[in-house]
Amino acid sequence: MSAPPHPLQMLSVKETEKARDIVLASHPDHVIEFRQVDLKEPCKKDLVPFLQIEHDGQLSQMTSRPPRMAKCHYDIIAANMAIQYHESLVDLEQGKMVENIVVGKEFCPSLTLGEFDTLIEVCEASAVFKSAVKELNLPSHMEVIIEPWPYGSLEVGDEPGRYFQGLAYARDTPNGNNPDSNFYSFPIPMIPVVDYYKRELVRIEKLATGGKGDPLTASARDSMNHPLDHCTTAEYVPELIQSGVRKDLKELSVVQPDGPSFKVSDGSLVEWQKWRFRVSFTAREGVVIHDVQYDNRDVFYRLSISEMTVPYADPRAPFHRKQAFDFGEGGAGMCANNLSLGCDCLGAIKYFDAVAVGKDGAVKVQPNVICLHEQDNGIGWKHTNWRTGRAVVTRNRELVVQFILTLANYEYIFAYKFNLSGELDIEVRATGIVSCVNIDAGKTSEYGNVVNPGVLAQNHQHIFAVRIDPAIDGHANTVIQEESVAEPMNSKTNPMGNFYRVVQTPITRSQWADAAPLSNRIFKIVNTSKLNPISMKPVGYKLVPPPTQLLLADQRSLQARRALYAQHHIWVTKYKEGELWAAGAYPFQSQGEVGGVQDMVDRGDDVENEDVVVWSVFGLTHNPRVEDWPVMPVEIHQIQLKPSDFFATNPSIDVPSNKNLASQLVENGKCSGKDLTNLNGSNGVNGNGVTGINGSTNGVVH
Repeated sequence: MSAPPHPLQMLSVKETEKARDIVLASHPDHVIEFRQVDLKEPCKKDLVPFLQIEHDGQLSQMTSRPPRMAKCHYDIIAANMAIQYHESLVDLEQGKMVENIVVGKEFCPSLTLGEFDTLIEVCEASAVFKSAVKELNLPSHMEVIIEPWPYGSLEVGDEPGRYFQGLAYARDTPNGNNPDSNFYSFPIPMIPVVDYYKRELVRIEKLATGGKGDPLTASARDSMNHPLDHCTTAEYVPELIQSGVRKDLKELSVVQPDGPSFKVSDGSLVEWQKWRFRVSFTAREGVVIHDVQYDNRDVFYRLSISEMTVPYADPRAPFHRKQAFDFGEGGAGMCANNLSLGCDCLGAIKYFDAVAVGKDGAVKVQPNVICLHEQDNGIGWKHTNWRTGRAVVTRNRELVVQFILTLANYEYIFAYKFNLSGELDIEVRATGIVSCVNIDAGKTSEYGNVVNPGVLAQNHQHIFAVRIDPAIDGHANTVIQEESVAEPMNSKTNPMGNFYRVVQTPITRSQWADAAPLSNRIFKIVNTSKLNPISMKPVGYKLVPPPTQLLLADQRSLQARRALYAQHHIWVTKYKEGELWAAGAYPFQSQGEVGGVQDMVDRGDDVENEDVVVWSVFGLTHNPRVEDWPVMPVEIHQIQLKPSDFFATNPSIDVPSNKNLASQLVENGKCSGKDLTNLNGSNGVNGNGVTGINGSTNGVVH
């Protein structure tokens, strides 16, 4: 008899199919369109005791396990095409639906890629859209492309419904009709709006194309010239780049001849250099990290990217609606790349698959949505004893759990990076193609930057929220705000003026806080019942919030009301089952944030020595450069979680200081293949020793 799946293991294809079948059987004679089916993680009160038994090595076939549940999101479509959105819980062991919630019309579910397909189909079938395209007088070699977007918020005068909008572009086809030719170089100044429920085109919005000093509204167009006449190609796929790709960049390989240092077992359990955690994947969040331990000590219960909003700053209608919530509206997991060996991750790679469900209920595997690999990130620590000439240096190796999203024009690379010093970085890299609109020839704009003839890349922001559910040696934790402040010179405490004071303020009630780099403000998540044996301070981890710019939209605006989370760097809340979303569960077409972190904070919960959640908000204010075109180089942002008096010493002090035998000396532009050990004279290797590695005489660091 095979062991049952771990409570945190992603649903298998068979389990997903079983959940689907139970939903269908529960609604006989109804038309059902599925949105997503994911594991419903066990309640913390049920899961924590199970995890403790697992950590103690006492698991057996007889161990009681939390119920194995699936959460199913789907629409029921009536004969009159009225749509009801349902969220149901299915008990996979009992084989029955145990909860069914019909979500009220005041909330809209997240979009599906199938709805984007419907937008395109409606436009292509619309006589009104065809007529509008014909009026543009585009050359016959230009093919119109529609880029689907969420609608933002309902406008005054909009009937209740579910809307989508599309940005329009044209693909220039003379290059052998290559489907990868960059259509963003040819933005068409119109946006079709589609009512999804009615499957009809509501209107076509004409866009302003002026520059500085021009009106905010669209002006009459010269019908003799088409609006793309001044636009030019800008390609990025190698075979279409006019000058070709570089020929002098030589191969750099990541080689691990002994294989990886990590181990993956039980489907989702990752073990690496004293770290132990589980990895899963959801349709909304993408990668989720669970049950994180270091050297058999609890550190974090759950880590995830909760939300990201991308508001655009062009005030001309309808761009005030151009605001995406890429996790809550779009579902990050549904947009995940299938990663390729040797491209997205280098070295010895372990891939994880996910399972997705189509609107017709067809279940399929999403291959290679997560990659696990090791990488070198420079020196980990080093010291040279200048008296003896002995140097010891170690490398900062990292274990990376990575997933990549393509959200229309943009790519986001998310990585959880564990290192040998007990530290964890959560990193976001933004790349892809900037969202752009048409601008008249020879004009510039204060709403963005002209990056190619006729192409205005609009100013915008990307604001992320990371949800951190800590378990610092247990689940009763406290968040302490710590600042380093100058002490005025005085005869009693600071007679020479060089003293500064470290001020710690425990956060006792749920609240928000902001970064303050001038006072070195950090936040320590501590367990006050466990003291470090050396410092006698509570064990903890510290978070240094990136002091990035927060949401710039006026607080009275819809953009701001829909993204209250984006207005502060740190939110501290008390754990409550099911509260996973910084901007609330339903940001699609929202008129304001409901059930997000602001509502959680407003409860005023006691968060001292409690089960707390920390939400870290950071972002990128992106005022595009010409160098961001046609594809922008990665922009990197990250938060760091570092042990603070959690250990009794540097936890990476035992990392070997080995010589990398693959490294070679370069002479006359070529690798010589000579042994470095004997080429350094009296300086030795990695320091000032006489001979050998790291200054030791026998090649071993003592």
